[in-house]
Amino acid sequence: MQPHRHDAEESGHDHDQGLAHDLGVLQQRRRALGLLAGIAGLGGLTLLGCGGGGADAGTSTTGTGSGTGTGTGTGTGSTGSTGSCSVIPEETAGPYPGDGSNSNGSGIANVLALSGIVRSDIRTSIGTASGTAGGVPLTLTLKLVNANSSCADLSGYAIYLWHCDREGRYSLYSASVVNENYLRGVQSTGSDGTVTFTTIFPGCYDGRMPHMHFEVYRNAGAATSYANKIKTSQIAFPTAVCTTVYSTASGYSSSLTNFNRISFASDNVFSDGYSTQLATLTGDVTSGYAATLTVGISA
Repeated sequence: MQPHRHDAEESGHDHDQGLAHDLGVLQQRRRALGLLAGIAGLGGLTLLGCGGGGADAGTSTTGTGSGTGTGTGTGTGSTGSTGSCSVIPEETAGPYPGDGSNSNGSGIANVLALSGIVRSDIRTSIGTASGTAGGVPLTLTLKLVNANSSCADLSGYAIYLWHCDREGRYSLYSASVVNENYLRGVQSTGSDGTVTFTTIFPGCYDGRMPHMHFEVYRNAGAATSYANKIKTSQIAFPTAVCTTVYSTASGYSSSLTNFNRISFASDNVFSDGYSTQLATLTGDVTSGYAATLTVGISA
């Protein structure tokens, strides 16, 4: 599947078991938690859930596509198991996917082959690397739905997320962090179609609006190589939130300079529309942000 737009982006664990093993373990844990929840319900007990949420079935969330100076932004997109939703646009993975589709100077860059890549907190590198990306905390929840079936939740799919750090660098590729692999991770969608990542607010490098990349895979076993992906797209962020973060948070000074030179209208990925890609944000610089986005695909 080819993207319809071009991207002007900057040109000690055991690795034997890899991604498929990690996702299998994760799914077993989720099934076990579901069984425990059912048992607790029969006994009149209450279990507190953790991880990704998402709106209740049959509800929808819409917005104006703008942010406010207080750090709250809104985006468009329907959620739940009924109603209508749009298919998110296919986009380029850019030059720094780390999914096995290209090299980083030392050989093929495929973080999907690393044991430990299945994780919710992607701020720290894995394997032989140990760096941690600093920045304003951000919890991102993606809800995967079937646009061909009344926005029904899609469970059992795998989503690979990656993005630049607050300095605008991509792990595995940028010279100063070529030996790191942070801000990359995979999660498998639960029964409600959601995945949740703990990360940092992305920086802004010259020539692009702030964004994150993601790929969707049909199942856990397929999420080991770019060749098996069924969707590639990008996530946009409200301009007012970006301004707030870049002008007040430590470490983002270069991002503010770059951000002041770009807009959605001039960005060569989002310039033809981004309403289905704009995340909804709540929170602030001090306590961190929570972002949500409903991702519609044709399943």
